[in-house]
Amino acid sequence: MTVGGTDVLVVGGGPAGVALAAACAARGLSVRLVAPHLPRPFPATYGAWLDEVPAPARDALAQVWSDVRVYAGAEATPLLRPYALLDNARLLEGLLARAGNGLCWTRGQVTGADRVGEGWEVRGTDGETWRAFVVVDAGGHGGSLGAPVRPGGAALQTAYGVVAQFDRPPGPPGGMVWMDYRAGHLPPAEVRAQPTFLYTMHLGGDRYLVEETSLIARPGVTRSLLRERLRARLAAQGTPPREVEHVEWVAFPMNTAAPRPGPWLAFGSAAGLVHPVSGFQVAGALADAPVVAGAVAETLAACGPAAATRAGWEALWPQERRAAREVALLGVDALLALPGDALPAFFSAFFRLPADQWHGFLAPRTDAGALARTMLRLFAHAPNRVRLPLARAALGQPGTSGRALLSALD
Repeated sequence: MTVGGTDVLVVGGGPAGVALAAACAARGLSVRLVAPHLPRPFPATYGAWLDEVPAPARDALAQVWSDVRVYAGAEATPLLRPYALLDNARLLEGLLARAGNGLCWTRGQVTGADRVGEGWEVRGTDGETWRAFVVVDAGGHGGSLGAPVRPGGAALQTAYGVVAQFDRPPGPPGGMVWMDYRAGHLPPAEVRAQPTFLYTMHLGGDRYLVEETSLIARPGVTRSLLRERLRARLAAQGTPPREVEHVEWVAFPMNTAAPRPGPWLAFGSAAGLVHPVSGFQVAGALADAPVVAGAVAETLAACGPAAATRAGWEALWPQERRAAREVALLGVDALLALPGDALPAFFSAFFRLPADQWHGFLAPRTDAGALARTMLRLFAHAPNRVRLPLARAALGQPGTSGRALLSALD
């Protein structure tokens, strides 16, 4: 059965896909969103720096912490930058309200898309076909219509966590810990081989989210190891959970290259928008969505579907952002090259940089020159045990490193 056409068809019901679908509908476009499920709150936990959450999404914040800290050694480093937790149900409700009647949510699963005239015919697993002028793959890390490229194979961030009630607080009451690399409870050889850190949010009362996290690894650290690490850490702290309410498992690639523009548009993690160092994506997607929707809406009526898709790609991945992603992927190689027991020293040096520099390095749209200059300053301030692996990683990609150096000098 072929269903009538729309201006835009978005594949995927995660926060990025819904944000772009809602932004397109808000610009007056007719939009169909195809997802395997009907609208439901996004299942994962999403945190973001408060200053990176777009104003329209501020109503969807569940909690904001001003006490945000990192433990790269025995003493805490205060980050002095508020951190927010998104309320996924309110976020979804706000996005759908913004879309109004211009968005049709369709339950289904996409298997492919074919050109039909100026537009597309998108196929579903149950024999459905949907027609649209512009198609967007927002199908998550694996994509639905195209496979993202990850140089050297996927390097994963993985995390195992629980929301639980505690008799003794596992983290600072009223605060959150972005990274806690203290690992005195583990044999040094285990830390060196597979470094992990604790991520903690105080959710109020005796409730905390605690996650044992591997920042990046190839292959990724397994769920079973992270579960055992979390239990061992909490036991060593004397803070075992009293009652577990929810278990969370996270695994996603960090090293997706900037995609080449194709015949359909991609968005969110399917478009390589996961930050290669922090793993953040949602706040950036919420900010990118109206920009991309505006480019598509303005071009579709004037110049047609193919031009609208090209305009969407250019709005999402302009040349300067592509150059920045190339530099940022050097950071991935550097982190993968570091022995696990050197990561605390790396982040100690990183968070001693001026705030505007480390803020910019973790931001989604910082230019290549600024990223490269921050990398050089970090290298200059890091101890030798950190510098040597970083230097080897840079020498392993002389072309990219050379372009990064030139951008730093601009």
